[in-house]
Amino acid sequence: MAQWVTLVDAFTDALFRGNPAVVCIMEAFRDDRWMQDVAREMNHSETAFLLRRDDGFSLRWFTPETEVELCGHATLASAHVLWEDELLPRSETARFHTRSGLLTAHLQDGWIELDFPAVPEQHAIAPRELTAALGVIPVHTGKNRLTTGWWRSNRRPCFARCGRILRCSGPSRCAGSW
Repeated sequence: MAQWVTLVDAFTDALFRGNPAVVCIMEAFRDDRWMQDVAREMNHSETAFLLRRDDGFSLRWFTPETEVELCGHATLASAHVLWEDELLPRSETARFHTRSGLLTAHLQDGWIELDFPAVPEQHAIAPRELTAALGVIPVHTGKNRLTTGWWRSNRRPCFARCGRILRCSGPSRCAGSW
């Protein structure tokens, strides 16, 4: 059975910019192994798999290596594909049933607005190797079920020493695995 996939550059209106995600809208259920194999073949940071249901869409995200709990840019890309390919009227809210709970997206003045769960973090101790690599002493570290860990520091860390330990979104906020 043929399967269409769409590559979307999220967070941009220009080709080859933004954050790419693959969107695969399935006509029938496929098993985890199949979705993982497709994600590995696509080889992008995330591949989103959607399956229509009575009250919206089931949505799951896979990296080339594993399934993830939540992915913002692939959810944004999924909503975009549903509206652009006229699989959902632009006036309707996209409802995504995920392992993270119900996520919604709607069009607001030409922009896609997402509603994600707010999950408070619990205190967690960062590994010594992490703080040594960063060259800082964190003022707070924590994690929740949707992230593997994050920290805040009063100083700018030395990212050159981090290697592949962290994914950083700003000068004092990073996520890593611990």
